[in-house]
Amino acid sequence: MEVKILHIYPDLMSLYGSYANLSVLRRYLEALGCTVTVDALRPGETPASLTSYDFLFLGAGTERAADYALTQLRPWGDALCKAAAEGLPMLFAGTAMELLGKSITAADGTETAGLGLADFTAVRQDRRIVGDVFGPTALFDEIIVGFMNKCALIHGVETPLLTACTMGFGNDAQGGAEGYHKDNVFASELTGPLLVKNPRLLETVVQAIYARRGQTLPAEKPSFPYAQAGYAITAEQLRLRLEKENASKK
Repeated sequence: MEVKILHIYPDLMSLYGSYANLSVLRRYLEALGCTVTVDALRPGETPASLTSYDFLFLGAGTERAADYALTQLRPWGDALCKAAAEGLPMLFAGTAMELLGKSITAADGTETAGLGLADFTAVRQDRRIVGDVFGPTALFDEIIVGFMNKCALIHGVETPLLTACTMGFGNDAQGGAEGYHKDNVFASELTGPLLVKNPRLLETVVQAIYARRGQTLPAEKPSFPYAQAGYAITAEQLRLRLEKENASKK
């Protein structure tokens, strides 16, 4: 199977090793026997057809970079929303998630319209929220792990990626739900990069790509033992740290 991926603004939105999300996705797909093509979209360019792609990705950037990315995305925002509604798989990592909602309010109170792909709003603060995060998801029975460095509170998400944060800050509250997931749209402020740190989430994204093409994943899936081992170590160490922190509060 030939798989086409669109990497949106790879130079502008590239914090925290975001590009590695596509590196690990490509490796997984090629291990399945797919031929993978990754096209880079630069600011000022307009894609001829989003639906000719099998997956879209926009990575993390500074707030300033994200604001500029929003101005460049807006002319084809309707096409992006239409593609999402039609089931095109896509991932928005880090600050890229903030662009999907109805509005972004800066720390000085200035409000800017978002892309309107989702109904939530983003409100930035003067302080940053930094730390490790892990929590359950409705997608599978393993927790999702990652790192957060953001200044925005995300209000009004009805379908989060993480149903709660066992450790860390969620969209708008300590211990609250985090990220956004609806149909084949995946978004999270967690970095790491997200698909590298979470093999089951990577598999879920690949499954969405296959399903859109009317295919199912082969019964025998690629095995990357070092990725699974890295995930297991991270999850266990975060769990142990949380237990220690909870014990110290008693």
